[in-house]
Amino acid sequence: MIATYRETFNKNYTEEKYKKFITEIVETVDHTPPFRIAETPVFINRDLKAKLLDACAVILKYISGPEFGDATKAILDHPSLNMPAYDNPCRFIQLDFGLCEDEDGEVHPKLIELQGFPSLYFYQDLLGAMYQKYYDIPAEYSVFPEGLDRAQYLDILEKEIVGDTPAHQVVLLEVEPEKQTTRIDFLCAQKMIGIKELCITKLIKEGRSLFYINEAGEKIRILKIFNRVIFDELNQRTDLERQFRFSDDVDVEWIGHPSWFFRISKYTLPLLKNKYVPESYYLNQLERYPSNLEDFVLKPLFSFAGSGVLLDLTPEILDEIQDRDNYIIQKKVKYKPAIKTMDDPAMCEIRMMTILNSETQRFDVVCNLARLTKGKMVGVKYNKNKTWVGGSIAFFE
Repeated sequence: MIATYRETFNKNYTEEKYKKFITEIVETVDHTPPFRIAETPVFINRDLKAKLLDACAVILKYISGPEFGDATKAILDHPSLNMPAYDNPCRFIQLDFGLCEDEDGEVHPKLIELQGFPSLYFYQDLLGAMYQKYYDIPAEYSVFPEGLDRAQYLDILEKEIVGDTPAHQVVLLEVEPEKQTTRIDFLCAQKMIGIKELCITKLIKEGRSLFYINEAGEKIRILKIFNRVIFDELNQRTDLERQFRFSDDVDVEWIGHPSWFFRISKYTLPLLKNKYVPESYYLNQLERYPSNLEDFVLKPLFSFAGSGVLLDLTPEILDEIQDRDNYIIQKKVKYKPAIKTMDDPAMCEIRMMTILNSETQRFDVVCNLARLTKGKMVGVKYNKNKTWVGGSIAFFE
């Protein structure tokens, strides 16, 4: 972490600046996000940046290789998912690292989770720009880990999501997007690259083609779907009346097929064996529990936003679990309270956000997302009545 600039930032911080910062974010897209935006960004020095990028490179190399494909074929037939067939590559991977403490007391990244799914690519760009504006962050610090500037970043998003397709024929697909916690990202996407948010119930299916009705009442054919629908959540919404099912054979290009959300997920964690990944095991493959079971956490494979996680394990708790193929255990990590605030220091997770480069067929680390916490876990219920916590972004030296 960059201690000198942290001191400068904290010294110059005022509540008035913070309120103006929040106000401009809200006014830019005419929307108030329901999540808490942290008072501060995170400042990452060159050493920690190098560790984070090395961790990404090691993990992405495995995921891009043949061994990963063979090891994850079983998930495609998982009985609880009923996933549609697909043959296109993963477009987006998110790698969530806890900033932990190593044996020497230094900050070391440890992989907490990963997802083959888009993240807040558009909102994070806005957030970084607003921190830069209101807190006079020096130009040598960037939210883009591999040295992009804002124009280059937005060019990448437009190229990989829209490409040569007319923007009005590309839709950002969600379930009731106006009710989603991440709605601000959808609004930023429309503002930045011109793609429309669309509820899956608004899709019109005619043969192998999909359409939607625009504001002028015109029927528009859809050529690409930038998918933000989480497939297992959709399966639970039996109340939705819709013409289209993901299993339908239609003439559209998926920009991020929904099935990758599961194939690159907590299901992947036990397959990764390197210094950046805590020990992880499939519960149904354990012949005996670790002797230090209290040092592990139980995670359901297909939950969202940390739901279903158990921190304090005993053999009796694990013995009671019936659907054992739906869980992993992962060794706990020790987060380092490395972010100095006005009271207690905060702990941090950094999401390294990647996109598949269509020319090189390699994943580029293009942006990031940070979460600050002072509780046992990241999340609202663990940070009630606390300040300098919530959603943020990292600036890299």
